[in-house]
Amino acid sequence: MTATEPLSLGLLACLVGGYLAGSIPFGLIATKLGGAGDIRQVGSGNIGATNVLRTGRRDLALITLLGDGGKGAAAALAAGALVSPLGAVVAGGAAFLGHIFPVWLGFKGGKGVATFFGILFGIAWPVGLAAGATWIAMAALFRMSSLAALTAAALTPVWMVLLTQGSPEHLALAVGMMLLIFIRHDANIRRILKGDEPRIGAGKTPAAA
Repeated sequence: MTATEPLSLGLLACLVGGYLAGSIPFGLIATKLGGAGDIRQVGSGNIGATNVLRTGRRDLALITLLGDGGKGAAAALAAGALVSPLGAVVAGGAAFLGHIFPVWLGFKGGKGVATFFGILFGIAWPVGLAAGATWIAMAALFRMSSLAALTAAALTPVWMVLLTQGSPEHLALAVGMMLLIFIRHDANIRRILKGDEPRIGAGKTPAAA
């Protein structure tokens, strides 16, 4: 056995474990166990906290938010503690992919925002704080959750460079998550450009996510 084999096996474990953790559909589990039905049949059909809130159950939306964020943070923190900082990046990225493309749901998952924040806190908490502050500021100014998420994602690579001495792998993860969040929010982006995106606290159309 060479010196590189344990590291390779460790990273493989981070990849598989991170994906499996990320693929846990907390929104679907919470709504079914909470008596709110199948969240895939509600609103946009998305399994994230925003759509869970459309059931009228704030408690289930909070459980979903904490679960989706927590699984990203847990995957990164556990891998970082048990394997290496690189393992944390691998597990975090895998958890993000698991949330968006969960094998249990035919690879049709959420948009990744809560998991994104959890991963940031797991691999570089100052960046997580900066991204969270960005979301809060944009949400307060424009009252659009999607715009706040997109702005936070877009600025995360900048925060990663300015606030940490992270490796190129950290920056690559930040850029990769940003790109996937933009792709997953394509419908929101079109509505924002048309001026049709629902605002926080206002009535939402069934297709809004």
